[in-house]
Amino acid sequence: MGGQPFLALNIAALPPDLPSELVGEILRGGAEKAREAGVVIAGGHTIQDKEPKYGLVVMGFVSPTQMLTKGSAQPGDLLVLSKPLGFGVTTTALKNEQADPVDVNEVVAWMKRLNRQAAGLLVSHGVKVATDVTGFSLLGHAWEIALASGTGLQFEWDKIPFTSGARRYANEYMFPGGAYDNLAYFEPHVCFVKNLAEEMKLLLYDPQTSGGLLFALPPDRKEAFFAEASAVGLNLWLIGEVIAGNQIVIV
Repeated sequence: MGGQPFLALNIAALPPDLPSELVGEILRGGAEKAREAGVVIAGGHTIQDKEPKYGLVVMGFVSPTQMLTKGSAQPGDLLVLSKPLGFGVTTTALKNEQADPVDVNEVVAWMKRLNRQAAGLLVSHGVKVATDVTGFSLLGHAWEIALASGTGLQFEWDKIPFTSGARRYANEYMFPGGAYDNLAYFEPHVCFVKNLAEEMKLLLYDPQTSGGLLFALPPDRKEAFFAEASAVGLNLWLIGEVIAGNQIVIV
């Protein structure tokens, strides 16, 4: 992470009977977001499939001195998140036709937001440790940082941000299958000191599509970093810290 993308290829698997208008909208959406990111779409590849799938293969440049990796977090570093959680439960509720349109619009707006501004701020302030929060959930990607760095991570439940409908859909167990896969795989590395209902714990295993960045901020850079983030209107949440040990702790 920490690089600048410059070129992308469309990768699509589409049903042959999918209306051409929908295909056009899918490709248009990708092209618009690529243009916003400063990326040129230079071609791609398509195949037929029963279920529509679309994505981009992206290439870019990164300076070795500005790379964001998962492997050098230090005890005392602050853990910061750049987007709220709850995308998985909300989109699953949408698939089940039980989602409030207001909640869907909120989640879609977050998913459409690029991480470019946040990543640029990390690079400019010399932050070295970051990961995106996507399919492996907050706890899964946090464990990747802990494992690579040889540390533990501690999160404060009351400081973790969620989208408006997330807790409601969690109470109705609108979790995608990936949440249970994440629970099965990462649970041995997680300790809940905070007494939480099972559905609230599952929110931390909820897969995110186009989630935010989780990064470790050296405490001596906190004031300047958050001041600049506030000046440019960037949402950030301080949700924990790096600790000694070898597990993820929720307090």
